[in-house]
Amino acid sequence: MNATLVAVVLSLFSAVAYAAAAVAQERLASRSPGAGLARMLGQGAWWASVGLNASAALLHVVALKYGPLTVVQPLGALTLVAAVPMGARVAGRRVTAAEWRGTAFTLAGLAAILVTASGPAPETVLSGSEAVAVAGVTAAVIGLLARPGTRPGLRHASASGLASGVASALTQTVTVAATDRSGSLLSVQVIGVALLVAAAATGGLLLSQTAYRGGLGAPLALVTLANPVAAATIGLVLLGERLQGGPAGVLLALAGASLAGWGVVLLSRATPEPLPLPLPLPLHDEEHPVAAVLALKPETASPEPALRPRPTSEPGHLTAL
Repeated sequence: MNATLVAVVLSLFSAVAYAAAAVAQERLASRSPGAGLARMLGQGAWWASVGLNASAALLHVVALKYGPLTVVQPLGALTLVAAVPMGARVAGRRVTAAEWRGTAFTLAGLAAILVTASGPAPETVLSGSEAVAVAGVTAAVIGLLARPGTRPGLRHASASGLASGVASALTQTVTVAATDRSGSLLSVQVIGVALLVAAAATGGLLLSQTAYRGGLGAPLALVTLANPVAAATIGLVLLGERLQGGPAGVLLALAGASLAGWGVVLLSRATPEPLPLPLPLPLHDEEHPVAAVLALKPETASPEPALRPRPTSEPGHLTAL
């Protein structure tokens, strides 16, 4: 089987696992919006989401062994596509037409990106100094995004996507070093980069948990966009990866990125459509006698003729003939 195809299949399974983890985190955040880290660590639902994230990360690591960052990371956008129906199902609502349109735009854009991004398995990895420099710049940007202020959910989501994308790039370095048998697995460089991966992945997970307190759509959209942008930038600038097709391929990739970005925007702006409420049960006379009489009056009362005489027994009144 072609190595790129293996990377694509593994990335699809990874995206589904990440989607399930995101839905679980959002449900947990909505049930306890003010819960701190210590309280979350004592909940089984939190550890279930951590397990899903770990499984997705493992699949992602294996995918990075077979395919370049420019292929594996764009497929991470399918996390949002899978999370939309999952989240709707868990919330007991329908997927809206806007959400379906966003899904279609995202898939079309990803297809265009994959046409130009397909290439051989990675051979170049980050050096120790490059990994430290990338981690330092990432920490500084995350510090700016995580500072107190307005709209913390969206800023934390952007920081989470950045941390996850950098973790993917650093993970590729560890994976290639561990599998090509060119050096010791216990070397200072491999251990140091592995610790940076653990720190970036943990930071991304905690930042996403706080971001989901404001809902699932918009934060997950920003995580989905920031993740591949960060990883692909590292791959193109530092790892020597290139897009296929020359200038035409670059234009196609940009068009695909714009299309996928618009799809993500549509998904983030979509308004959830709740399921129709069941019809109320009919009222019983003995429970609500007044309401029952008022409800039945238009059906049981017979209209009086306009010219029908009305007898009266009151004194001083003449009876109409």
